[in-house]
Amino acid sequence: MKNSKVKIKTITNLSNEWYKLDKVNFDFQTKSGTWQNQNRESYDRGDGAAILLYNPDKKKVILTKQFRMPSYLNGNNDGMMIEVCAGLLDNDNPVDCIKKETEEETGFKIENPIKIFEIYSTPGAVTEKIHYFIAEYNDDLKITSGGGLVEESEEIEVIELDFYKALTMVSTGEICDAKTIILLQYAKINNLV
Repeated sequence: MKNSKVKIKTITNLSNEWYKLDKVNFDFQTKSGTWQNQNRESYDRGDGAAILLYNPDKKKVILTKQFRMPSYLNGNNDGMMIEVCAGLLDNDNPVDCIKKETEEETGFKIENPIKIFEIYSTPGAVTEKIHYFIAEYNDDLKITSGGGLVEESEEIEVIELDFYKALTMVSTGEICDAKTIILLQYAKINNLV
């Protein structure tokens, strides 16, 4: 159901270079009943999926480490980010996407990821909704070394970490990626590890 308090006037495309950036001009009805004209930029990069791989027997999780230019531009001195495995859906459904991304990035072949929720991470500027998953892993599921796809210019380090060390790394700021923190906290709250 559409919001009757929003009337989109124009959508002007500002960029299609990497993803789609639009300027949206719209009228918004306030609580007092008056209409205000507003402009917002909306970045559309498609939806994504993220997964926490965890091993309750070893008390470990699988994370990745890779260079992230936007974080580098905003104070991350080396630009490297420790994150859960994640990727854009492109034309896949969320389950197929996360299974493919898990194998490409981490080298683990998982069959039954469990979807736990969907979250808009930055709803004021980005259209992306992330589908969050968890899955148990064991050494028998490791079929390649992972590391990402060369054709996508990915250079990903796969890290197996003690779960409680990962939680400590959130406290120290070594892990500062929202989707990773969300999934680690979910694991802690639900006693997965």
